Amino acid sequence: MAVLLGYCRLITALNRWVATVVSAFVFIMVAVISYEVVSRYFFNAPTTWAMELATLLFGPYFLLAGPYILHTAGHVNVDILYRKLPFKLAGLVDCLTYALIVVVTVIFIDQSLPIALNAYASGETSFTSWNPPVWPVKALIPIAFLLLLMQALAEIIWAVKRFQGQEVKA
Repeated sequence: MAVLLGYCRLITALNRWVATVVSAFVFIMVAVISYEVVSRYFFNAPTTWAMELATLLFGPYFLLAGPYILHTAGHVNVDILYRKLPFKLAGLVDCLTYALIVVVTVIFIDQSLPIALNAYASGETSFTSWNPPVWPVKALIPIAFLLLLMQALAEIIWAVKRFQGQEVKA
């Protein structure tokens, strides 16, 4: 069991680090959008790249922060019911919920990987006037879901320990 808990701590630490790194994207997006607003409305010189760059940064930010948010229980939850459950039953509900997340992430990886590989092989771009490559963003989709899958597996391990009536330190 020590190996499994080590896996849980390693994956959670990795996802915490990834979420911390991509959280810097927010500052870049704010700066880029602010530049666009000032350029457009004060100088009547809109950019061709700012909103597209903000969009290309938001996707990875959203996807790569998700696995750590899963660990911190930051996603939507029906707390009004969940908080009333006994400790062990809450662990069982978590096991079932995280198992469903595992199934969904496997489907997303299966469906997004060929798209990402095709985008890379063709050097896919956005086909706008700025025309940046979009394959790096598409490549991050299956990677993000792989991180989510690994975190969901770690959460299942912790939920099983809770179902067994054991308090677990993340």
